[in-house]
Amino acid sequence: MEQIVEKFLRYLKIERNSSEHTRTSYKTDINQFVDFLNSSDETRSAAADINAITRLDIRLWLGELSEMGLARNTIARKVASLRSFFKYCYKRGHIEKNPAHLLLVPKKESRLPKTVNPEGIERMMELADGEEPSDHQNLAVLELLFGTGIRLSELVQLSLKDLNFKQKQILIQGKGNKQRIVPLGKQSFNTLKRHLNTRYLLFGIKTDADAKKAVFIAPGGQRIYPRFVQRLVKSFIEKVSEISQKSPHVLRHSFATHLLDAGADIRVIKELLGHTNLSSTQIYTHTSVEHLKNVYNQAHPRAEQ
Repeated sequence: MEQIVEKFLRYLKIERNSSEHTRTSYKTDINQFVDFLNSSDETRSAAADINAITRLDIRLWLGELSEMGLARNTIARKVASLRSFFKYCYKRGHIEKNPAHLLLVPKKESRLPKTVNPEGIERMMELADGEEPSDHQNLAVLELLFGTGIRLSELVQLSLKDLNFKQKQILIQGKGNKQRIVPLGKQSFNTLKRHLNTRYLLFGIKTDADAKKAVFIAPGGQRIYPRFVQRLVKSFIEKVSEISQKSPHVLRHSFATHLLDAGADIRVIKELLGHTNLSSTQIYTHTSVEHLKNVYNQAHPRAEQ
């Protein structure tokens, strides 16, 4: 079982080009399921032989997760992990029957994305602006995340060859190895150019051939990594907003919401975000509706009467 899981993770990395975060989540979910099988006398045989795993085993595990009080979104993700894993196992001939086939995914809770308002974004950029090479990079990271709406995984993968300053655009390697072109606004363009002028000063003892091709450099000189960006974004959002979530994805949410509030076509936003389906983008319309309600309540003379 352990060897099959490792093969599955290699498949995700090499053939699906899944991010490290995705692979880690899948591995955690699958290992938790295996631990559940090992902990019960009724399912121990299934833990020893992957072909002995049944749909009932999976349902028993999901029932235990529900009793533990896990959120529906978390359980839905774990179901998706198992479905993907067993689909792979079936297609590669590791199992004769797929126990997760047609397994229903719990309906996710509807939660509006957290965003930083325009005033907060402006203040954050002012605070990040400094004279040191590290300041130049910090500002460029924040401007690029908010100015283009790219994902954290897409940001850390950026290389110099992906930049096209002549056309003021960048090539993004998205989910599933899908590529898209995103435009650079004036602020993103200017801060990125300034960063590149002092980028070499961030090189260090860990700078290798890959780091020399990278747009952003972590302390020590290697290519920037997700945890560094997460800490950076959190530290600046904390200074300008009281929202509970303070991750790079908040800037992606803010990018989409501000565009929609300003009248941008949702289909254009879908392409900029790299969403496969419009349904993924439509969550931002709910945020925009809330914005419209707030404006109405504040501005209409009879709204509160």
